[in-house]
Amino acid sequence: MPLKQTLGKPDTSGRLIKWAVELSEYDISYLPRTTIKAQTLADFVSEVAGAPSEETPRDEKWLLHVDGSSTIQVSGAGIVITSPQGEDLKFAIKFDFKSFK
Repeated sequence: MPLKQTLGKPDTSGRLIKWAVELSEYDISYLPRTTIKAQTLADFVSEVAGAPSEETPRDEKWLLHVDGSSTIQVSGAGIVITSPQGEDLKFAIKFDFKSFK
């Protein structure tokens, strides 16, 4: 909500004043956000991502099994992901929109 609209409403501006008084007992100071330079962001992404590891075997396969279900009232899906070591990760998803068969 823009400041002009906020200060134009007595109940809202009164709350802002109340909060300012309550927070004044703490040593809180406002520092505006600075913009992130594109190069800084690129450096961060490259540092976090790093180079791909040569140790990662590419021949190991993950299996994905999906099963869908729908009724008049609800629809969803069951998902099972199996790791190369045989560990199963199971998920159930309920769709929050109308579905049609």
